[in-house]
Amino acid sequence: MYAQRMAVKTITIDTDAYELVARAKQPRQSFSTVIKQHCGPRKTAAALLRTLPSLTLQEETLDASEAQVKERRRHPARLPRL
Repeated sequence: MYAQRMAVKTITIDTDAYELVARAKQPRQSFSTVIKQHCGPRKTAAALLRTLPSLTLQEETLDASEAQVKERRRHPARLPRL
């Protein structure tokens, strides 16, 4: 069985750009992965709505979320009404 080969391109970036990518890179993470994470398609509300029907949430998760929302409503650090 043959391993699938990925096409590669060589790019030139300046030292500042290299340092930015290198700082964002985690151990064992490729530069390609970092670039895709930061420059790839933006996650939008529309994408979330398309994904929601396929998610299965447990009742405990929903209860915890509801409790968190209620707690935030009671929190004294709310924004003032203008």
